[in-house]
Amino acid sequence: MWVSRPIYESLPYFYIIAGALTLAASMYLGHWYWPTICFFVGLASLVGGLVVLLKRRDFRHTDRRSTRTPNP
Repeated sequence: MWVSRPIYESLPYFYIIAGALTLAASMYLGHWYWPTICFFVGLASLVGGLVVLLKRRDFRHTDRRSTRTPNP
């Protein structure tokens, strides 16, 4: 599936924000198992967003170094 570049670039930030909001919601919910569900979904979303963000940063950093031409 292909998405436009602005959407693709903003996905990790969306995951991080959604994870933080879901973690915050887990503190205020008190019905059934919703606090536990929100906690684990929020934690997974937050960690997933950070992993994607860091992986992209590392790939771009190493890719930039490998495409540099050596100076004679």
